[in-house]
This record gives sequence, structure tokens and C-alpha cells, in this order.
Amino acid sequence: MESLPDVPKVVQLPDGSYAYTDRLPAPPQQYGGPQVIHQHVHQAPPDRTVQRIALGSGVGAGAVAAGVYFGPLLVGVLTAMAANLALLAFLAAVCAWGVVTVVRSVGGQDGKRAADTVRRARGRR
Repeated sequence: MESLPDVPKVVQLPDGSYAYTDRLPAPPQQYGGPQVIHQHVHQAPPDRTVQRIALGSGVGAGAVAAGVYFGPLLVGVLTAMAANLALLAFLAAVCAWGVVTVVRSVGGQDGKRAADTVRRARGRR
């Protein structure tokens, strides 16, 4: 004959409330000195704030997938464009400096007067 599991009993706690015997609060434990805590630090999960907001506002999964795919792609494209524009601006500055240098050295009196005119127009003397 199979034995049935024990049926928990109802007991009255010191505060006057009732509880089952299998759900009694754990008795207080004695202090055994300092505890050693092993803490493992892991890399933080990726930020999904945009996806959570999109899903919470009723946007479909296609829009969320597009945000996940095209977001980093857009950042990469904008970074590449900014790098190209910075390189072009640097080249333009170098070319302008070269032209001014050549005009000053080769132009004679006309070049010096042109350089002086440009300098006065900029406000430097």
C-alpha cells in the first residue's frame, strides 16, 4: 500500500496569525562571522530602450527589427560621411595655404599687396 504525503497542519503563530506547518517562516539563524561574497561582474546587456518603447506604444515587430538593423547602419554611414567631409576640409585648408604661399613667393609686389589686402580684410595687421 502506498503512503500518502503528510498533510500540513494549521498552527497559530505568536503574533496571532495562522499558517500551515510547511510554510512557517525560517527560524532566526545565529551570526557565524563575516560572510565571503563572491561577486561576478559581467558585461552589461545591450540597451533595448528604443525597442521597449516601440513595443509598448503598439509599433509592430517589423519596425522594431528595422530599428535594430538600420540604427547601427545609419550611425556607420553618418560616421563615414563625417570622416570624408573632415578630410575634404583638411585638403581645402592645405590647398588654400599652398596657394597663398606660392602667391607670396612668386607674385612679387603684386602678390605682397594682395596678401596685405587679404590680411587687412581679415582684420589682422
